[in-house]
Amino acid sequence: TFRIQDGAVVGGSLSAKVPRNEFLCTRRSYKNFVLHVKFKLLGTGANAGVQVRSKRIPNHYEVIGYQADMGDPEWWGCLYDESRRNKVLAKSNLEEVNKVLRRDDWNDYEIRCDGRRIHLFLNGLQTVDYTEPDESVEQWGLIGLQIHGGAVAQASFKEITVQELP
Repeated sequence: TFRIQDGAVVGGSLSAKVPRNEFLCTRRSYKNFVLHVKFKLLGTGANAGVQVRSKRIPNHYEVIGYQADMGDPEWWGCLYDESRRNKVLAKSNLEEVNKVLRRDDWNDYEIRCDGRRIHLFLNGLQTVDYTEPDESVEQWGLIGLQIHGGAVAQASFKEITVQELP
């Protein structure tokens, strides 16, 4: 599902439906950090994301954790809880996002995880400032790239950097 193409990590296909959600994850866990990634999302109904503080589900292709979401019609810049609560934890202001979003082109995501807070920035615009209220939710885990199943779609990621915070 994932490959290296033109200096980017690319997931999905523009010639066939992506059969299911797929995740390419780090081998180590991260707690407090600032993650920068450039991404480009192509395809009708395309959806993808960047997982943070996530865990692999044993003997399954899914992961559990926070996702900096992207995709039409309303996922851009939102924070989703993948395979745990299965819901959007914090919505972005789409009117503001549409002013900075470059559809079908390269965009910048900055994801800042510090303590129980998660900040998302899309092309410099803060879209989410979320504080986890549930003390039982672990605040560490894998970082992963996701391509969502069900559409003819391709997500590309490049210039990925992680700066760990104390």
